[in-house]
Amino acid sequence: MSGEPIRPAATVILWRNGAGGPEVLMGQRGAGAVFMPSKYVFPGGRVEAEDAQAPAPVLAPGCAERLRAFCPDDAPGPEALAAAALRELREETGLQPAADVPWRFVFRAITPPGRTRRFDARFFLVSAEGASGDAEGFADAEDELSHLHWIGLAAARALDLPFITEVVLAEVTALLGGQDQPGVPFFDNSGQIPTFRRIT
Repeated sequence: MSGEPIRPAATVILWRNGAGGPEVLMGQRGAGAVFMPSKYVFPGGRVEAEDAQAPAPVLAPGCAERLRAFCPDDAPGPEALAAAALRELREETGLQPAADVPWRFVFRAITPPGRTRRFDARFFLVSAEGASGDAEGFADAEDELSHLHWIGLAAARALDLPFITEVVLAEVTALLGGQDQPGVPFFDNSGQIPTFRRIT
C-alpha cells in the first residue's frame, strides 16, 4: 500500500463554441514531469494554503454543497477549490474567465494507490465567453504546459490522455450536448476498494 499523501487539487475544463462545435483547452505536460509525463491534460494543480484567502469565482447553484460531500473535516472548502482552479488556469494559460461566468463542478477523482503523486481532483466546467487574455497565442502562460490549444471534443479523445481525462471528456461531451447529469461522477480510490458514486 502506498504511503503517498492524497493532495487536494482543482482542474478547469475551459470551453468555447468553435466552427465545428464545442472546443476545450488542453496542453501537454513535460516529458520530465513526475506526474503524468507527456500526457495531454486540462489546466490545473494542487490547492495551496493561500487559495483559502483568494477571491473565488462564482459557483453554479448546488455546486458548493456537492464539493463538500464525502470530504474529510480538514478538506479545503468550495471557495478555496474554485480559487485554486482559477489560479492554476491563469498561471498555465494566461486566461481569466469573465467574472459573471458560473463555474460548474462536474467531476471528481482520487488517484489510485501506487502512483508517484496522488490527488483528490475536482473538475470545473467553465465557459470561455468573455474571458480576458491571449486566447490564441497564450502569451502570458507559464511553461508548465506546452502545446496549449483549443481542440474539438472528438479530436481531443484521440490525444495521449490519462485514463481519467478520457472519462471526463466523455462526461463533458454529454453535458455540452445538452444531456442532464444525474449527480457528479466520483471515482473514489481513497480506500482499498475502488468505489464509483455520483454526488447528488
